[in-house]
Amino acid sequence: MGCDGRVSELLRRHLQPTLTYWSVFFSFGLCIAFLGPTLLDLRCQTHSSLPQISWVFFSQQLCLLLGSALGGIFKRTLAQSLWALFTSTLAISLVFAVIPFCQDVKVLALVMALAGLAMGCIDTVANMQLVRIYQKDSAIFLQVLHFFVGFGALLSPLIADPFLSEASCFPANSTANASSRSHLFHAARVLGQHHVGVQPQSNQTLPGPAPKGGAETRVSYAFWIMALINLPVPMAVLFLLSKERLLTCYAQRNPLLLPADELALETRPSEKEEASLSSKFQPHPGHEDLFSCCQRKNFQGAPCSFFAIHVTAALVLFMTDGMTGAYSAFVYSYAVEKPLSVGHKVAGYLPSLFWGFITLGRLISIPVSSRMRPATMVFINLVGVVVTFLVLLIFSYNVIFLFSGTASLGLFLSSTFPSMLAYTEDILQYRGCATTVLVTGAGIGEMALQMLVGLIFQAQGSYSFLVCGVIFGCLAFTFYVLLLFSHRMHPGLPSASFRLFLPSL
Repeated sequence: MGCDGRVSELLRRHLQPTLTYWSVFFSFGLCIAFLGPTLLDLRCQTHSSLPQISWVFFSQQLCLLLGSALGGIFKRTLAQSLWALFTSTLAISLVFAVIPFCQDVKVLALVMALAGLAMGCIDTVANMQLVRIYQKDSAIFLQVLHFFVGFGALLSPLIADPFLSEASCFPANSTANASSRSHLFHAARVLGQHHVGVQPQSNQTLPGPAPKGGAETRVSYAFWIMALINLPVPMAVLFLLSKERLLTCYAQRNPLLLPADELALETRPSEKEEASLSSKFQPHPGHEDLFSCCQRKNFQGAPCSFFAIHVTAALVLFMTDGMTGAYSAFVYSYAVEKPLSVGHKVAGYLPSLFWGFITLGRLISIPVSSRMRPATMVFINLVGVVVTFLVLLIFSYNVIFLFSGTASLGLFLSSTFPSMLAYTEDILQYRGCATTVLVTGAGIGEMALQMLVGLIFQAQGSYSFLVCGVIFGCLAFTFYVLLLFSHRMHPGLPSASFRLFLPSL
């Protein structure tokens, strides 16, 4: 009860910035999931082939990773952080507004690269701000933050659905050739229920360029609606800037990353106490961008366990975020291939089911995280992922198990990132490079494992999709055990979470 009261008091004192950072992640989610269901319409708009339009995904993911790595540049002061979030969220609205005018796939790739940079900046800065504000109590607030990602990712396909084309702009009677199979994994991004009339059956349609005389699309209205829905988010950031007096000519030149503690202001501490408070909330060297984190001066005197914690935690998220991206991308293609041979309309519900249960899992994790240690939640999640993939592999011929397993994976993967971030920051007492390294590692995993699974899927067939899932899940669990050992060896820090799982050691 005392813990709940403290969390409620913290939320009351920091309500406006917290709500602002949550809404910023709604923009992130809105932007991350709209490409899948609108892919075929964008092909018609840009008159591009499937391999050409796939570069749009690559440009977004690559720049998201770059934005995550460089985002720390903008989080050294509160002013820099808020202006970076304002610019990024406004850029996302501009991207939505401009996409309908991109008639060339190269221009569309550049626009999505800008969106990726904005998303990467949001990912790093918003996570770090909440960790800085709430520190040891940040787990529950990070769960809510990542719930808004899932909510935005679930909402954008629903907005796009009424405006997606019913008629195909591709030739209907093209004959397949050997190269058509090599691009199968790209089509997995498409939520199949939206385009069942244009999906190729058994690879009988060549994924060539869309004819310039194809059907007109109405998907532009969906992008403009999303641009308008997102506009209140940069306005909320601007309002927070105004409240912190960072819009006026007499704003502080170098405001602290965190606003002064309200209770301290009410009691008006002495100059000595103020100096102590000021030094406490100055940005830590490790909480900078990735390149600043790697400077030698930040590691002088650090034990080996300090590096091991960063590396193993990043590898866990490399695997789990990579699995999330790969599963959502390829589950459709896996379902329509033998031995399941699920119909395109039915298989199209799988990506939506997966994201829906990720959103539900993040909602459930909000109250759970206030009563359960982040380390325990990560342990349960990783065991659940491995067991789910093993069940899917054993019953690979059963469609019911595929749907129930997809829902189960969404639940177990949903809270892994925020729980892992809270646990790692707690180990390092908020003085390491955890947030920057973990966000970067997750971004690399999401990009790299999708490419790897796509190549293996193409070369070895659909069965390899589940085998990859089992291997990645086991690797993630192995890295987590190594993280627990590193925590136990880290000097001067409690290891209660480690003893929770390995009481005999």
